[in-house]
Amino acid sequence: MLNILGVMAEASAGAAEAASGNTFLDLVSIDPGTIVFTLINTLIIFLIFRIFLYKPVCNILEKRREMAAAEIAEAQKAKETAQKAEQEYTARLADAKNEAAEIVKQATLRAQKREEEIVTEANQKAAEIRAKAEENIERDKQRAKNEIKDEISEMVVMAASKVVEKEISAKDNEDIISKFLSEVGAAE
Repeated sequence: MLNILGVMAEASAGAAEAASGNTFLDLVSIDPGTIVFTLINTLIIFLIFRIFLYKPVCNILEKRREMAAAEIAEAQKAKETAQKAEQEYTARLADAKNEAAEIVKQATLRAQKREEEIVTEANQKAAEIRAKAEENIERDKQRAKNEIKDEISEMVVMAASKVVEKEISAKDNEDIISKFLSEVGAAE
C-alpha cells in the first residue's frame, strides 16, 4: 500500500511539472494512467475492505443473529412452560375446589345423618319415657283402685256391723263385699 501511495505521489509530482505551463487544460484532461492507477487503488481498497472488514462484520452479525434466535427460542420455551404451569395450576385449583365441595357435601350428609340419628334416638327415648309413664300411671291407677276398694270394704263392713249390730258370718261378709265391689266396679 505504501508503494501505491508512493507511485501516486510521483504521478502527482510529474503531473504538476507537466502542468506548470498549461494548468487549466491539465486539470480537465483525461489521463489513462491516472484512471488505471485509480481503478487499481479502488480494487485494492475494496479487497482490503472485503477481507478485513466485511467478512468479520458479517460473521459477527451472523453470530448475533444466531444468539438472538437462540434467545427467542428459549423465551418461547419459557413461555410454553409458563403456560403449561398456568394450566396445571388452574387444573389443580379446579380439582381443589371440587374436592372442597365434595368434602362439604360429605360433611353435610354426615351431619344430616347424625341429625336423623339424634332425632330417632330422642323419639325412642321419648317413647320409652311415655311408655314408662303410662305403666306408672296404670300401676298407680290400679293401686288407687285397690286402696279405694279396701277402704270401701272396710267402710261397708263398719256400716253393716253398725246397722245390723249383729254378728255377720264370714261368708255373709264376703258376699256383701263382693256385691258392693261389683256395683262399685260397674259404676266406674
